[in-house]
Amino acid sequence: MRKTAMKGMKKPSAEQVKIYLNKWKNQEKYDSQEKAIEKLFAEHPNNTELGDVLLKVAVLNDFYSTNIYDTYSVAKHICSIKGIDEKLARGDEDLVNEIQTVKIGNKIKHFYSFATKYCSHHNQIEYPIFDSYVDTILCFYKKVFKFYEFTEEDLKDYEKFKVILKKFMDFFQLNDFTVKQIDQYLWQIGKNLSFIEDIIIECYSKTKDLQETGKMIYKEYGFSIQEDYIRQIVEIK
Repeated sequence: MRKTAMKGMKKPSAEQVKIYLNKWKNQEKYDSQEKAIEKLFAEHPNNTELGDVLLKVAVLNDFYSTNIYDTYSVAKHICSIKGIDEKLARGDEDLVNEIQTVKIGNKIKHFYSFATKYCSHHNQIEYPIFDSYVDTILCFYKKVFKFYEFTEEDLKDYEKFKVILKKFMDFFQLNDFTVKQIDQYLWQIGKNLSFIEDIIIECYSKTKDLQETGKMIYKEYGFSIQEDYIRQIVEIK
């Protein structure tokens, strides 16, 4: 199973994006959930009525597993944001920060991934989605292909995240696709990337040498991984 996952990871290209978009359509669960969310947000586009917002927050939290345990407080917070519908319409990047920072009880919580999803489902053109899978795959592609220089922390800054994603699309000539389509492509690739760290640890446990680990991974899985990335994973673990 690991070997299959590794061999399926190829250089980003228009052809690869099309393959994964087709895979998305054939995954009934994800495709059906996405269509249900789109229908819900189309039927309740405004964000001033608490009942409407609470419904959207609850559905996103359930479908995307965004780990919000107090959806009521988040919904009430969203309703309190002045001019939110106008901000969504024009793609105001600062709105992501406004939505993500919520006081629940005596604590301030940050729901960054959820905020990008909430905004995206109101305006898919201006708001790409961030989540852990997208984070992982963009960092990995940076290491492998050096498409743009950034830190992982930069991905947590929404304005910088949008720039990084645009650089990714420019570098691999993917501008014929929508941001939403690139989201779906990266999410699927990133979901499989968790295999790589396990493979690095497993191979390093056998070789105890960074260079030899790289050779073993290439021999076993047909995929090159830079030595500095292997070192980083080994040191973290």
